[in-house]
Amino acid sequence: MRSAAQGAVRVTQCWSVFVEAASPSGPAMEEELKCPVCGSLFKDPILLPCSHNVCLACARNITVQTPEGETPVQSRASGSSDYDYLDMDKMSLYSETDSGYGSYTPCQLKSPNGVRVFPPATPHRHCSLTCPLCHRSVSLDERGLRGFPRNRLLESIVARYQQNRAASATSPSSSSAAKCQLCDRNPVDATVMCEQCDVFYCNACQQRCHPSRGPLAKHRLVPPPNPAAAAGAMSGGGGGQLPPATARKPATCVDHEAENFSMYCCSCKAPVCMKCLEEGKHAKHDVKPLAIMWKQHKCQLSQALNGVSDKAKDAKEFLVQLRNMLQQIQENGVEFEACLVAQCDSLIEALTRQKAKLLTKVTKEKEYKLKVVRDQITHCTMKLRQTTGMMEYCLEVLKENDPSGFLQISDALIKRVTSSQDQWVKGALEPKVGPEFDLTLSTDSLLQTILQLDFCQGKVESGASVPAAPFLQLEKCCTRNNSTTLAWRVTANPGSPIEGYILELDDGNGGQYREVYVGKETVCTVDGLHFNSSYNARVKAYNAIGVGPYSKTVVLKTSDVAWFTFDPSLAHRDIVLSNENLTVSCNSYDDRVVLGTAALSKGIHYWEVSIDRYDNHPDPAFGVARINTMKDMMLGKDDKAWAMYVDNNRSWFMHNNSHTNRAEGGITKGSTVGVLLDLTKHTLTFYINKKQHGPTAFENLDGVFVPAVSLNRNVQVTLLTGLEVPKHIKQ
Repeated sequence: MRSAAQGAVRVTQCWSVFVEAASPSGPAMEEELKCPVCGSLFKDPILLPCSHNVCLACARNITVQTPEGETPVQSRASGSSDYDYLDMDKMSLYSETDSGYGSYTPCQLKSPNGVRVFPPATPHRHCSLTCPLCHRSVSLDERGLRGFPRNRLLESIVARYQQNRAASATSPSSSSAAKCQLCDRNPVDATVMCEQCDVFYCNACQQRCHPSRGPLAKHRLVPPPNPAAAAGAMSGGGGGQLPPATARKPATCVDHEAENFSMYCCSCKAPVCMKCLEEGKHAKHDVKPLAIMWKQHKCQLSQALNGVSDKAKDAKEFLVQLRNMLQQIQENGVEFEACLVAQCDSLIEALTRQKAKLLTKVTKEKEYKLKVVRDQITHCTMKLRQTTGMMEYCLEVLKENDPSGFLQISDALIKRVTSSQDQWVKGALEPKVGPEFDLTLSTDSLLQTILQLDFCQGKVESGASVPAAPFLQLEKCCTRNNSTTLAWRVTANPGSPIEGYILELDDGNGGQYREVYVGKETVCTVDGLHFNSSYNARVKAYNAIGVGPYSKTVVLKTSDVAWFTFDPSLAHRDIVLSNENLTVSCNSYDDRVVLGTAALSKGIHYWEVSIDRYDNHPDPAFGVARINTMKDMMLGKDDKAWAMYVDNNRSWFMHNNSHTNRAEGGITKGSTVGVLLDLTKHTLTFYINKKQHGPTAFENLDGVFVPAVSLNRNVQVTLLTGLEVPKHIKQ
């Protein structure tokens, strides 16, 4: 097996070639290296708990005072903070600091990058800092901004990027200084360079084109690069890539500055030193050696980059396809126009009155297709550039040999690279339009029909029209349990054959319609509806001309109570079903699970299970579960099942392997266990021999549930369904 370092080298070599070819206009990685507050390259970057970076000076600007008695988000500003994104998302529903304004203090200023800047906080007040990208807030402890870890890895990459950019601006064979890029003739030596504009200016051009006032006042002007240093950087960096990373002094712990990082806390996702472990802060956490986790995360990032590489290569080929399509559309458009002109010129004077209109429609169709393809090229190019910039940044990160610095950002970077593959879905790499023009013009019509000539989408015969409204055959429409069957017919025009039908149902509560079937059949069965609900159904037909009108609406009511059996396809292989799948037994001494055929998500449902055989005092379990619950263990041991397991003396409720509410009283042969699932109150209650057993077992149930049983070879049970809720049970 290759090591993580070998994999990183392979990915680096492969992608260096691809990235250079994909971004000929300039380094796309520069966007990854700019501070979201000031818009300039990072300077003394610090790493926030949300894995975003800001300059140290910018962090001071966006630090705000929190009024006494109010705490925005309780998370310590430390490199080893336990930063829980789920808790943060929940808190953001109620916290003003997550609303986009980022503070309790009114915002007065804006940075050059468009991000709000807040006045610095005074030391005697509680302070917080809001990330300018994700708007998550974090409270500062007594260390202030020193509590945030310094992103030395990003700082190193920025330094090497600046060195390489300076080398690109000055030829290594020339000893002259950089020239002004805005002088009309005979450019003079540049005196400043704007980091935001990336342009060299002489004094005169700077005063004329880039004055230090208005929105340009906040741009950062720096001296131009040293020619000698630039030449040396180019000779060392080579090929337009950043110079290789150099070894740096090992990073030290934020809390113990004299200690080097030696371990990695998997719970906190942060490097730690030995003193952190000795003091007990991470005593119960999962801690692993720093070098092992460094190699593991490098390997994960390399594997994720391989997945993105395939999508980016497909995107490059797709762009070539789109550019070729532009030429095809141009050629096909010209050819179609020529044919149209020839046909129109051969007709009589009446036809010429329509020729201009037809040409206009062809031109509009061509412009529409060209616009769609150009827009798709622009959109795909933008996404490819963003992906390329991220890949360049990742490649530079993989070159780093600082384990702690790498591990500070690796988790977030791995997630980002993995999620970037989602934007290259299958439909995103398919043309939205084709190069052909689906237009036709018939010249065989009579002179009286010439004035009515027009284009239509698709090549259809004269006299064709959209289909008529279908007629629902009520005598063939029916409902059974929570399924419904609909049938319809329609009188078709011989010149307009029907291509298919679209069946729509509402949500059972009078809400919006949704498509449940599209096809050529005239009979359709829809499963998985809510019990005790009324659905409105309608159907329409379509052909090459278009979609016809809807049929009349029919109301379908599902069963009040659920009739179901055990489902062989959802049972463990040791389960044995008989009696038309109503009786279940097991071949194993271990507990095995079988599920019912009904999916319950609405209403009140009650069913019973009778105990046909009960030997050696086993403890079968009864309840409900998700369809993907584990089948090889007792019901309720995972988080996808809610159950009561019971023996001959007592019972317990169980969910996610948590046992609660022991109750005296058990089952014997001939007993019945009742299950009441009330999805109106979102509760689950159990009964033994028609009497409630224990308190309400579970509350706050929501979603789709299926009846479930687990048992071993000592038990045989039979299912009883279609039962009304007993009167003594109804509230």
